[in-house]
Amino acid sequence: MEEFIKTENLCFSYYSQDNLNKTVLDNVSLSFSQGEFVAVLGHNGSGKSTFAKCINGINLPTSGKVTVNNLDTVDDKNLLEIRRNVGMVFQNPDNQIVSSIVEDDVAFALENLGVPPKEMRERVDNALKAVGMYEYRMHSPSKLSGGQKQRVAIAGILAMNPKCILLDEPTAMLDPQGRKEVMSTLKKLNEQGVTVIIITHYMEEAAMAKRVVVIDSGRVVMDNEPKKIFCQVEKLKSLGLDVPQATQICYELKKRGYDIPTGIITPDECTAEIKKLLKNKI
Repeated sequence: MEEFIKTENLCFSYYSQDNLNKTVLDNVSLSFSQGEFVAVLGHNGSGKSTFAKCINGINLPTSGKVTVNNLDTVDDKNLLEIRRNVGMVFQNPDNQIVSSIVEDDVAFALENLGVPPKEMRERVDNALKAVGMYEYRMHSPSKLSGGQKQRVAIAGILAMNPKCILLDEPTAMLDPQGRKEVMSTLKKLNEQGVTVIIITHYMEEAAMAKRVVVIDSGRVVMDNEPKKIFCQVEKLKSLGLDVPQATQICYELKKRGYDIPTGIITPDECTAEIKKLLKNKI
């Protein structure tokens, strides 16, 4: 598949209070194809959020290169087009919601871009329907749950017709139901061809992706499909990361001598294997 987002030897440093460079990303080279669903993992301070901001052009490389649809992020003339291609959703939806009515909030960016009213109406309606929030279009965002607010924030990005949605821990402030709503929405959008890159510390969310990238101390240390990542339980724990609960249960059973295959990452897979064990004991 053709590369849509590409980082080449990406380095990024912050200036600390004592004027010394603090390297956050160290020679990160990754590429993402159109239509992928990728989860990016890493412990706090690993550089994963900084990496997301580099893709969107919020942070510019200290050295190396980032391109989005062959557009270089360091060129100011490219930034508007890059951010149309890659919409970013942040952790707290309240920081992205600016209007007192849901549909007005989704239309906000389109109004600033001068999109004609008829097209704007169509885009707003389609975006709200895509995230399951159309019936709330005339509601006040302040009356919505956290999960609903985050879906409105995603709709605001979708209305821009991006090729990719980049999400920086979008479910961190949500309850389990809110997280479920947001992840279900992202899965549906990906099935419709939207590229999804999610920064998360919830392993169950990462297990829903088609690819997992692990960043540690600013470097890419793992990059593979979820089953091949999460079967490396000890390595992930050494990096300060956890595994999905289903994986942990099967891992503990296997350590105790039970015949369970590696690569179990979902509750359904775990349940099926435990049923097999129980059936064999009867």
